[in-house]
Amino acid sequence: MSLPVLVLRPEPGAAATVDAARTMGLDARAMPLFVVRGISWQPVPRKQVDALLLGSANALRQGGDALALYHGMPAYAVGVKTAEAARAVGLDVIATGQGGLQQMLGALRPEHRRLLRLAGRERVELDVPVGITILTRDVYASEPLPQPADFAHTMTQPALVLLHSGEAAARFATLCDETCIARDRVLVAAIAPRVATRAGKGWATLRSAKQPNDAALLALAAEMCEEAGSGSPLPEQG
Repeated sequence: MSLPVLVLRPEPGAAATVDAARTMGLDARAMPLFVVRGISWQPVPRKQVDALLLGSANALRQGGDALALYHGMPAYAVGVKTAEAARAVGLDVIATGQGGLQQMLGALRPEHRRLLRLAGRERVELDVPVGITILTRDVYASEPLPQPADFAHTMTQPALVLLHSGEAAARFATLCDETCIARDRVLVAAIAPRVATRAGKGWATLRSAKQPNDAALLALAAEMCEEAGSGSPLPEQG
């Protein structure tokens, strides 16, 4: 069975995920449920910050002119795309992670005790180590888009849906219920267990990627599509 793989994350991330999925032979289609917009924010004086903590490239795309205040400062980036965006605005990326911001806190240099986290309005709270101070500034927000025109039609057939955030998970579940889409016809792959939890129950299968990044999520999607095509049972997974 060839399943359509629906990518719900905002652009430009949706297009990047679709391109990567198609190179793997997946029938990927972008169906963003949100748009990312910058929001007004108050910068923290440079002298009060040792380094920046970055969990998304959106923070760099939407941060605006105030980012120039931190030109040349050290930064910890959650992934390769975020690191690229940080370098593009003149930050000195000293560490790039693969497993989320919480893991990045374990890679801090001793001299970096005061961090500025540039984040989205909807974000994951961190368990901050003793001796570390994190000042957070929300610089962007994900705003819901109207229901995609082809959503109801596409969802009348079995599909595999990729969930990159808890907000997308919750909104997708609501849209399915509002349009009377049977959850037991939908396979769901989430980027992390916390995202899977927001999707709720009743799906044909609901599984989480081994690592909270796009590469791991696409690997899971490919595995699930292969299993669906072979008729093998799709085990539930947290």
